[in-house]
Parts: sequence; C-alpha cells; structure tokens
Amino acid sequence: MADYNKKLNGRTEGRKGAQGRVEGRTSQSRRPASRMEYTGKDGGAGYVRLRKDQGIGRKTPAGKRFSEEKPNGSGKHFSGNRSQQGNRPAQTNRPSNNAHQAPIKKTIDKSKYLCPYVGKCGGCDGVDKSYQAHLMAKQLMERKLLSGFGEVEPIIGMKEPLHYRYKVNRVFGRHNREVVCGTYRAGTHRIVAIEDCLIENEKAVKIMTTIKGLVKALGIEPYDEDGGYGFLRHVQVRCACRTDEVLVTLVTADGQLRYKGQFIKRLTERHPEITSIVQNINTGKTSMVLGDKEYVLYGPGYIHDRIGDCTFRLSSKSFYQVNPIQMEILYSKALELAQLSGKEKVLDAYCGIGTIGMLAAKTAREVVGVELNGDAVADARLNIKENDMKNIKVIKGDAGVVMQKMAAQGEAPDVVFMDPPRSGSDS
Repeated sequence: MADYNKKLNGRTEGRKGAQGRVEGRTSQSRRPASRMEYTGKDGGAGYVRLRKDQGIGRKTPAGKRFSEEKPNGSGKHFSGNRSQQGNRPAQTNRPSNNAHQAPIKKTIDKSKYLCPYVGKCGGCDGVDKSYQAHLMAKQLMERKLLSGFGEVEPIIGMKEPLHYRYKVNRVFGRHNREVVCGTYRAGTHRIVAIEDCLIENEKAVKIMTTIKGLVKALGIEPYDEDGGYGFLRHVQVRCACRTDEVLVTLVTADGQLRYKGQFIKRLTERHPEITSIVQNINTGKTSMVLGDKEYVLYGPGYIHDRIGDCTFRLSSKSFYQVNPIQMEILYSKALELAQLSGKEKVLDAYCGIGTIGMLAAKTAREVVGVELNGDAVADARLNIKENDMKNIKVIKGDAGVVMQKMAAQGEAPDVVFMDPPRSGSDS
C-alpha cells in the first residue's frame, strides 16, 4: 500500500518489514472446487496506468500518465478456502463475470492532510494525492490483476485515515549540535526532524517528544552513525489499541543508560500509560533497527492487546499490524470468506505471533501455524497458552516447505491463511 502521507493510506506494516503486494488465492480444498476468492493486499509494487480523464498520477517523459505504487507494509492475505490476507485497507474480490464497477466515491477533507514535511521526510509517498485518488489507483491495479477471475469489489478504506499507526519509530542524532529525532530523508541517512505526524498515533508522538526532551536534559548522547560513537540510536513506541498499554524500546549501543532511574521516573510520571520500557542493544553497522540482546528496564518487558476475545502478548520484535483498526476489519473479512464450520483443518502460513490462526481456531477443528522467525514462534506459543487454546499449534519452519510436505503426505489443509514476507511464498 503506497504510504499516503502514511496516513492517507491506512497502511499496515509487514512482518520483519515485509512489503504489501497484491496477492490472491484459490479455494480448492473446499467445495465447489471451481470457486475462487481473492483479496488484494493493501499495497502493491508496480505501476498503474491511469486514464488521462482521471487526472491523477504523474507525467512520464512520453507524456503518459502513471500513478506510482511502491510497496509499503503488509498484512494477512486470505482467500475463501486456501485463504490469505492483506495490509492496509482490506480489499475483497468475489467471483463474477462482470469486471467493471463504478469508481469508489469517498469525500475527504483535504485540509486535514496538509503535511509540513512534504518533500523532506522519506516516510510517505504520494502526499500530493487525495486518499480517494490512492484508493482509485489501487482499485485499478486490482482490476487489472484479478478481473479475469471475477468481479473486483471496492476496497474497504478507512473512515478516518489519520493517526492509525500504533507503532512509531524514530532515529536519534544531532544537527548543528542539537539533538534531533525523526526519520531519514528518502534515499539517504540524513535525519529529518519530525515533531508531529499525520499517520502516527498521537499518544506515541507525545511520548517521543518527552523522550527527546529527556535526552537533552540528562545528557544522553545520540549515536553518530558516521563516527561510530554515541549511545541512543533509535526509539520505538508501541501502543496497544484495545488495552491502552504502551511499550517503549530504547535502541542503543552497548552500555548502560545514563541516569536510568531519573529517565524512567520522569518518563513514567509524564506518561503513566507506559507499562514497559526495554533497552535493545544494537552494535552493528546495519540498517536493521533492533539488535539481538534486550534488557527490561521497567515493567514486564511486553504489553498486551486484544482482537475480538483473544489476547496477544507484544514485545519489541513482535510482528503485529501497525494499523489495528483495519486489521480487525481485514481479519473478520478473512474469516467470513473462509466459512469455517468446525470441521476444517486450517493452515496459518507465516503466522507471526498467531493472530489470524487463533481467531480461526474459535470455529475450526484444528489449526496449524507455521513461522520461520524464532521470536515470533515463541510469542505465538505464549499467546496460545495464555488464551488456553487446545486446537492450535505453531511449528518453526519455512511455510513453503511445510506446505509442500503436507501435500506430498496427503495432509493438505482445508483452508489456508497466508501472509507471505516480502519475497513471497515459495513455489
């Protein structure tokens, strides 16, 4: 999903940075075998040709108009039987011979989306276009890719595509000797100082502002990427949508946090909603934000959030959709299309911390989750235990390999939920 002001797109983040792509799946194992269900991922990579009379897109040297889509974020894909799911606004397609539909009509107040960082911050694409234009461009892409299989239904966009990202990351550094925090300018490692953001959770932004002030007041040295010295590299603030719990992760070079007691006391007094603070150690010269080692500075070191009647434990490394509002809509649509009756064996491929699999386990006979990331597998097993679920298990492995083995052994599942990482599924 192209980042519309990040906000304007209601986008969601893929596991381990996986980017959303338009994906579809077929329903084969449940009858009728000829039926196919598709859901396009919110966010597809590629270029969409637009009609000139639509007046959106950008001119190429040849004079034609295009709207550029770059992959940003990911989420579950789903299909009827053998399902999958997508990342920002959920999109669903049902079988039909009619591939042409009326364009999406959605009125948005453009004055709400005036971003002061246009052309500077590398976090958003297409801020010069309205949310309606983004939805239309994605709808056209969906029709182009999937209309041969049936009617492409309208994308389910957000009612209010603002402040929807419940996980906020900032890089810390110095500019003219002053402490700055923000995001990298597109294609560079130059920090653009960000004071506010249209797409990020407002509570998280306020916490980030407080942390920046404490860094200055307590003399905590931001990390200098070029010189390889300093302490604080990044800060991640993760908010739980339904429980209001907050996890703050300080990503640092090796060593102890200066004035740790004062830092924690002042931060939690100012923001009592913070329930956990973690120090993550990253000593590598890498573009990866998080390192391998972590120390809990305050609270249990994790937070909980809810989807339906399931509770999920979230750590700094947990894969969890950053747009929980659209996530719930997306998951409910996936389960609706799966039409589980209690007799099905379900496979949750690339299951992450087990979100869609656990929800499916409420109405399925058996659920098997597959995940390659060890941290996510550990989180998923804890979530299953905490929710006292007996008909779901999670195994560590490559989902593509596991599916091939299941097929070879005649153990094909009835329903597949799939949320592949950036590289996509194996053959």
